[in-house]
Amino acid sequence: MMGENRTEGHWPASGWETVAPEAAGWSRDGLDRAWRFADTISTATLMIVQGGRVVASRGDLAHRYQCHSVRKSFLSALIGIHEEEGRIDLSRTLADLGIDDKQGLSDLEKAATIYDLLTARSGIFHPAGYESPWMKSIKPQRHAHPPGTFWLYNNWDFNALGTIFTALTGTGIHDDFLARIARPLGMEDFRLDGERRDGWLEPDDCSVHPAYPFRMSTRDLARFGLMFLRQGRWQGEQVVPANWVATSVLPLSDAGPRGGYGYMWWTERSGAGFPGVVLPAGSYSAQGVGGQNCLVIPSHDLVIVHRVNTDIKGTEVNRFAFGRLLRLILEARRQG
Repeated sequence: MMGENRTEGHWPASGWETVAPEAAGWSRDGLDRAWRFADTISTATLMIVQGGRVVASRGDLAHRYQCHSVRKSFLSALIGIHEEEGRIDLSRTLADLGIDDKQGLSDLEKAATIYDLLTARSGIFHPAGYESPWMKSIKPQRHAHPPGTFWLYNNWDFNALGTIFTALTGTGIHDDFLARIARPLGMEDFRLDGERRDGWLEPDDCSVHPAYPFRMSTRDLARFGLMFLRQGRWQGEQVVPANWVATSVLPLSDAGPRGGYGYMWWTERSGAGFPGVVLPAGSYSAQGVGGQNCLVIPSHDLVIVHRVNTDIKGTEVNRFAFGRLLRLILEARRQG
């Protein structure tokens, strides 16, 4: 029945439908405890969607916040569409594709495949743009590991994938996202026009491969999460291939206390994912620095989107605070 609900449940049309928390099996007192804690941290918006309807939310759901590394899960979905259509072969190597960088790549590094980059296992530790201090701190020395043998959350892989995607598809990431995902899902706020572009390329002097940031509203990011929850479908259309969705969110690599990692998605692993909370089996999330989270919990037919306004310098919700907030949210559901 739960699987049937995920496929045939409610869909947001021109806007999201809401449902009273009690009617959906939630404790209002439990949600109030979660809201009180959110008031003590830098949560800007929070949206809880169960069965395709909004159980609870707070903040300006239409405001377009920086997505940061949530961008990687967007690109992963696009790669899945084009892989199914035959434009992208995950077995192709960087040597095949003519991929290099400013400091030069060795023959061994160029043996890395698109699949290695997609799973963050390239073994290429060349400088990369748009890295957080944490990402820089965990990067090994160049040539420390051969391709495919070592997982590292590595912006070189993710940015080079953007270059490869554009070369193989002949289209920019943001324009393709608008055409292949945003429009089919009926996103309300994402725009790429003469007045506003909610996606752009971010070059860096250290590498030839730019980052590809996005801005997105909370309610539009929830649509993306709901589409993945429903195995890549949106109403009657298969937007992202179902097999790609399923394989994207497997815990292919052990990320320690951060859970697991698939195709540019973070995954639950034995309950681990965020400090202080046990994630339900099969959960997965798109995450960005500062506290951007789109968490999908298939066993509960649930999408939770949490945003932070990182345009205000120094504003963040760390993993410990989000873990506590998530525990309160899940407890509110169990108490209903």
